[in-house]
Amino acid sequence: MLAGLKSIPAFFLHPIRIVQTYQLRDLRPDLVAGLTMGVVSLPQGIAFALLAGLPPQMGLYTVVVGAIVGALWGSSIHLHTGPTNTSSILTFSALLPLFAPGSPQFIVAAGLIAVIAGVFRVIMGLARLGVLVRFVSDSVIVGFSAGVGVLIISSELRNLFRIEAPPDPGVLSNIAAIVVQWSNLHWPSFVLGIGVIVMVLGLQRLNRRLPGALIAIVVAATLVSIFNLDAAGLRVLGQIPQGLPPLAPLPIFDLDLVGHLSTAALAIAIIGLVEATSVARAIAIQSGQRLDANQEFIGQGLANIACGILSGYGCSSSFNRSALNYKVNARTPLAAVFSGAFVLIAMLILAPLAAEVPRAALAAILIATAFGIFDRKEIARIMRGAHGDALIMIVTLLATVFLPLQFAVLSGILMALAYYLLQTSTPRVQTVLPDAAFQHLIHRPDKPNCPQLGIIDIFGDLYFGAVEHIEIKLRQNLAHNPTQRFLLLRMQSVHRCDISGIHMLESIVRLYRERGGDVFLVRIREPVLEMMQATGFYDYLGASNVLPEEKAISHIFYKILDPAICIYECEIRAFLECQNLPKRLIPDHIALEPEHPLNDVAHLSPGKVWRQLQSAAPPLVIDVREPREFKQGHIPQARLIPLLDMLANPPDLPYDHPVILVCRSGRRSARAARLLVSEGHTNVRILQGGMIAWQNAGLLEAIE
Repeated sequence: MLAGLKSIPAFFLHPIRIVQTYQLRDLRPDLVAGLTMGVVSLPQGIAFALLAGLPPQMGLYTVVVGAIVGALWGSSIHLHTGPTNTSSILTFSALLPLFAPGSPQFIVAAGLIAVIAGVFRVIMGLARLGVLVRFVSDSVIVGFSAGVGVLIISSELRNLFRIEAPPDPGVLSNIAAIVVQWSNLHWPSFVLGIGVIVMVLGLQRLNRRLPGALIAIVVAATLVSIFNLDAAGLRVLGQIPQGLPPLAPLPIFDLDLVGHLSTAALAIAIIGLVEATSVARAIAIQSGQRLDANQEFIGQGLANIACGILSGYGCSSSFNRSALNYKVNARTPLAAVFSGAFVLIAMLILAPLAAEVPRAALAAILIATAFGIFDRKEIARIMRGAHGDALIMIVTLLATVFLPLQFAVLSGILMALAYYLLQTSTPRVQTVLPDAAFQHLIHRPDKPNCPQLGIIDIFGDLYFGAVEHIEIKLRQNLAHNPTQRFLLLRMQSVHRCDISGIHMLESIVRLYRERGGDVFLVRIREPVLEMMQATGFYDYLGASNVLPEEKAISHIFYKILDPAICIYECEIRAFLECQNLPKRLIPDHIALEPEHPLNDVAHLSPGKVWRQLQSAAPPLVIDVREPREFKQGHIPQARLIPLLDMLANPPDLPYDHPVILVCRSGRRSARAARLLVSEGHTNVRILQGGMIAWQNAGLLEAIE
């Protein structure tokens, strides 16, 4: 924690590092990039301020201050901070219920809400909450951007048509106002606006590097001046104040106003950070730069604070300006600093010329920009992809259009988080079987499962939100396969396990063991294994029940499963080990009792049996395997009586002579011993480990 506190000053000393590492060879590319960005930012600053219901100079102040501060304290080389569609319409929507747009109270509140949002962002950066941006779904961003595009178009149509209507961010109210006052349409404004839209879109198609917005504004202002169109009712901006950005008289101690603005400021802070970091990430993918999200939070926060104090309003990062900054070969963050300086110089020199800029032309530029917000390709990709992402995008879009923006975006974020929780709390839990080549385990719902062993893949973490779903699925599998007494869980997709997951696993193990079976695990990841060991579950399960995957089925098949069921009751050859197994289905009138250990029947080692066979009175050896197994190798003195034949017709064996029962592993011998004991035989023994142990002892005499 102390180390984290010591690193806090480094966030605020970032400009020193930029200056110290600056190289003169980067100066010319940065100046060229800065000039280009200044040309693009100038008309956008005016247009976005009007979109926010603010005087045009506030947009220009935000362009200057936001670009300089955001670049010096941010982490991205190419990110360009300033007024954006989103920040403008968010500011307008948050303040409209409180004050009249353009009023002194509205202007002061716009600066104050920028400062509050900036403080929130700085706190988030200092708290190193940059990681939280990862949890904002791209579908939320795409849906919100499309919704903002709809809002911009609907709100600017009033200015394009020059229709008298009170400012309102609502789409339906704006459309209703246009329909009601359609007869009052101002045709010169409409024709000029349509011409500007065509010019901007055409220049973009011709060459994206051309400053289409600036060219269109210059042309429109020239037409107004030459033909005196303002006398025909065409609205123009009027005089813009010249000079440096002045300090704003912000009522920071008006706690009632601060309280009213805080909720909206928090939403603006979060949305702006999402917008900025998303833009930075998208460009960093192309440039290869490594970003520091926490430093970016600090930069965006300080930029908003500075803009609010210096008579601007809330800002964020524009994808169009930032992408252009990358394309024109900006080398360092000073390119954005130069762009702010160029806009400031232009304000001091060109402010008188801005008086002739028609309001309809700026509305047209915003409408043309809004068309670019609709990422049609990405929307189509999301619609073709997961249904959950498509639903999140559509809901966010509709909420953005019809709800207050701060609630719309937060609802989209909450819905994305809810969708994530739903996905992680209901992971896939599916049975798997070997493929046709017996190389891999895959989901084969068309194939019958082994009646003794279920193999299940868990595709998700065993945390408190998911354990109930996983346990239900495991119990449902057992209900559908009631004869399965053994369960093999594949854990390679389980990356995390909490105590709720441990309790669930203990419950499943207990369930199977109460049925006379057991549970086995394979491919446990190290963090999960550590959790199992720390909580005692590993000891409860038993180290022998944690198997290497490549040997798990073979081990369970030969050591755990009941071979009598495999041979006499099961027609399914689910595993590779089943393929050469002799199959002889038991008739319906013969009951195959469940396998139980026999405590009153002795098990003899292969060596002891061999020595008894060499004695003067050797015991009677009964091999209860199938004929094909018997032919592959048996004890020379053995008599073949398959278990099925023994169950169908108990053999007449001497009661006064010792009998040793033999099978492959000793499991079928136990069933045969139970039968003989029930018939009154008292001198029955079992070859411990069966023919496998006999062969391992080197005593097998193969029969050709």
